[in-house]
Amino acid sequence: MIDRTHDLPITRQARALNISRGSVYYLPRPVPEADLAIMRRLDRLHLEFPLSPGAGCCEACWLPRGARLAVGMSKR
Repeated sequence: MIDRTHDLPITRQARALNISRGSVYYLPRPVPEADLAIMRRLDRLHLEFPLSPGAGCCEACWLPRGARLAVGMSKR
């Protein structure tokens, strides 16, 4: 797609391809092993308890019940 050695600047190449210039320079970072372990744990829980309500999942994930609710609460 983007040829960094081409005479046409990267900005114009991105515009011609109708993609953002930022996506041309983006380099994905590896996911930390701790995050992958958490994701695997959550996947296992959802496979074991597919119809479990959210409150039960909090206990299974070792999160306090209030922590999950506090995130979604808005100030009035």
